[in-house]
Amino acid sequence: MSSALVVGYDPQAIPGIDREALGAALDAELARFGEHGIDAAMTLVVFDESAESTLVASLTERPWDVVVVGGGIRKTEQLLPLFEQIVNLIHRHAPQAAIAFNTSVGDSVEAAQRWL
Repeated sequence: MSSALVVGYDPQAIPGIDREALGAALDAELARFGEHGIDAAMTLVVFDESAESTLVASLTERPWDVVVVGGGIRKTEQLLPLFEQIVNLIHRHAPQAAIAFNTSVGDSVEAAQRWL
């Protein structure tokens, strides 16, 4: 079975959004991976000193086939340093994994499938 790690920005750290709705959407997308025969996990990070250790722990948990980086991290200009850190940590700690990018919460499966 193929494996995917989805890296997203923690909705609890985003002011002014419906955190429950976004959390439910993330859970639904994670469930969709299973429906497509992909063993998936999700790691949510924030832009602080915990991001690196959180991500390294997830990246080294097992050999992932693909790591999907969420659009919330990639598209937010203020998070550019975090995005760079994530890409470099994937390169360093999961060199066997393809790197994919989604456009929204609802297309992470399709992003992973492009590389599986």
